[in-house]
Amino acid sequence: MVTNKRFPRVPGDVGNATTFDFPVAFRVVKESTGDRHRRGDPELLVPYINAAKSLAAEGCQAITTSCGFLGHFQNDIAREVDALILTSSLLQLPLVYRMLRPDQKVGVVTADGPKFNEKLLESVGARGVPIVFAGLEDCYEFSTGVLGEKGTLDFDQTEREVAEVARKLVEANPDVGAIVLECANLPPYSKAVQDATGLPVFDIITLTRWAYSGLVQKSYN
Repeated sequence: MVTNKRFPRVPGDVGNATTFDFPVAFRVVKESTGDRHRRGDPELLVPYINAAKSLAAEGCQAITTSCGFLGHFQNDIAREVDALILTSSLLQLPLVYRMLRPDQKVGVVTADGPKFNEKLLESVGARGVPIVFAGLEDCYEFSTGVLGEKGTLDFDQTEREVAEVARKLVEANPDVGAIVLECANLPPYSKAVQDATGLPVFDIITLTRWAYSGLVQKSYN
């Protein structure tokens, strides 16, 4: 399910079918405009449930979204839809933390720092996970291209902005052991983040591939 946003969906973006090496289907939730999804606007819940039900009826066994803030709706959508529901890359936070040393934290790069809150973390089952986060809302190209939907996106500049925010986050918090990218539009830059920080990086694509691997097992000879 993708938000009704107007910007280039480059390869690696969850809204670009070439990102995946398995079949995918899309539904655009037309009501999900502006920053309503990042605010967790409760009026969007029914449209997202309906979109998820439509995809499940087509045979989709796992359903994700294109905004990590839709983790606000994780429990509600999962309760209503007969499929694996992966509303947010943040669902990985508890597992990522358990893979680290107990004295380490998880770093989160989010599209919108002011809207990143405890309610969202609780909705994705990450309450109590030690994290530090940094937002991209003040990065010019990302904020105007993705959040502001200006219609164009300078990939190289956005990549530099995202990598620099991650680098500064880790520099200020040397106890960060891994990074989770909240925004589902950030996977195209995951490699740059890893190169800038030297850390494991998780995003909505790593979560989706993990779910797919559970749904489609293979034989071993």
